[in-house]
This record gives sequence, structure tokens and C-alpha cells, in this order.
Amino acid sequence: MLRDVLGLETEPQLRPATITGYKCMLWGQYAALLDAPQEMVHGAVYHVETKEHGERLASYETDNYRADPCRISYTDGNEPVDDFGHVFKFVGNIRDLSNGTFDLDTWLRRVKRVTEDSSTVK
Repeated sequence: MLRDVLGLETEPQLRPATITGYKCMLWGQYAALLDAPQEMVHGAVYHVETKEHGERLASYETDNYRADPCRISYTDGNEPVDDFGHVFKFVGNIRDLSNGTFDLDTWLRRVKRVTEDSSTVK
């Protein structure tokens, strides 16, 4: 998905990480992060390399999401261990959200974007 949205020639490199201060709910089939000071979200981080790429991602995410600063804790044992970045936080109508777990592999299969297991984050 990132490759298509950003027009990358190669697969993007993702690092497993956690962010604290958010919880994940579902907006239909999409992940929706909300403020939750004592909670943690596990996932993967992509380092946005250019301002243009950041703008493309923001445009793709629609007005229901806003880039929010966050502290990233990488879990792969590589340096840097911690970093600052941004996450797309849900700012739409919270009544449209439901409890559930977002699973990237399931979502990618649903939208026919993957034929292999994406759990091997690079």
C-alpha cells in the first residue's frame, strides 16, 4: 500500500515498534488511533523521507485523520531505539468506531494487496 501511495520503486522498509498514549479501534475495516494516555499500540513504522511523501500520506488518509506527534519505541533491537515521529490519529466521529483488532495481513488480503505474509517486517 505504501509503495503505491508514495510511488516507490521498491518495497518500503518497516520497523516493528510501539507507541504509547494511543489505543486502536476500528473505523469500518480501517485502524483508528485515539488518545489513551496509559495504553500502547504495537505495529510498524515507516520513515517518511520527503515532505512530498508526507503530503501524499496525509491526502490518502482523508480528513478523518490528522498527523499527531508521537514517541516511537523500536522493538527490533536496532539503533535508534527511540525516536520522535508522527502517527495518523482518528479525528472523525467517534460514534462511527467499534472495538476490534486491526490485522494488517487480513486487511491487505481483503483489498487484494498481498499474497504473502507481511508479518516479517523488515
